[in-house]
Amino acid sequence: EHDNCGIGAVVNINGIKSHTVVDNALTIVEKLEHRAGIDADGKTGDGVGILTQLPCDFLMEETEKLGFNIGEKGDFGVGMFFFPQDELARNRAKKMFEIIVEKEGLEFLGWRDVPTFPNVLGKKAVDCMPYIMQGFVKRPANAAKGIEFDRRLYVARRVFEQTAEDTTYVCSLSSRTIVYKGMFLVGQLRQFFGDLENPDYESAIALVHSRFSTNTNPSWERAHPNRFMVHNGEINTIKGNADRMLA
Repeated sequence: EHDNCGIGAVVNINGIKSHTVVDNALTIVEKLEHRAGIDADGKTGDGVGILTQLPCDFLMEETEKLGFNIGEKGDFGVGMFFFPQDELARNRAKKMFEIIVEKEGLEFLGWRDVPTFPNVLGKKAVDCMPYIMQGFVKRPANAAKGIEFDRRLYVARRVFEQTAEDTTYVCSLSSRTIVYKGMFLVGQLRQFFGDLENPDYESAIALVHSRFSTNTNPSWERAHPNRFMVHNGEINTIKGNADRMLA
């Protein structure tokens, strides 16, 4: 009950983006099998994730193929969404996000289906797998690139989270970082997400996390539960520690 999650990081200290940084971080998490919970079936994990800088050039190419222009680096934010598999519920949630973005004075640019390979996963993970999409938001002229734009995106995310149904989850929404995650074994992260294996996916920072559930059940949402950092202990354990001290 007192085992920990596994965490790791790779950083290019000069801020030079490369696919090697991403690849090395994925290699770290693949070595953390002893710090990752595994279901009795041996095919489903507690969860694995990676946080990187936005691979801007890669995303600009991918959205161009889809027929919309997201602008230059810093001019767009990207949301990584877990939507319901049910098409009607998914479309309702997507429309809700688009409306909230517009109400917050931002412009919604378009959606992208994230390429995935569910055949590498165990049955339990596939049975509760969300529909994974990326949503793109344009930076308004009255918001500077970077943290000011990210603050606007943060507000839009929080309003959406408080409005949307429980079947929808936002992994990340930022103009600087992005999170790829899921209910995986450590080796399944790069196998499941085609983007992570693309040599054009580049970052100077990569944080990885393999989950070891001790007091909450595994789920897609609870994998890599942070949008700005990684930690190797369940935060709600502090309540148990406090209760023991009081007892």
